[in-house]
Amino acid sequence: MTLTVKLFAAMRDLAGSDTVEVELPADATVGDLRREVAKQIPLARTLLLRSNIAVNHEAVENEHVLSPSDECAVIPPVSGG
Repeated sequence: MTLTVKLFAAMRDLAGSDTVEVELPADATVGDLRREVAKQIPLARTLLLRSNIAVNHEAVENEHVLSPSDECAVIPPVSGG
């Protein structure tokens, strides 16, 4: 399955784009998605470890199984003050 993953904040800056396309097997998990994004954006590997992954607007764990219709996003930590 091919998923378009939305990127925000520092992830978007590192990728130079607000989305990335990933190709995953049918039984892929969020952990698989995280690894594939890290392959495509090597500079983001450390940031990915600290980022939340949202599927259909809900933060999920790495074990969550994906489906082709899922909307996915990488939400990096933000700071402010």
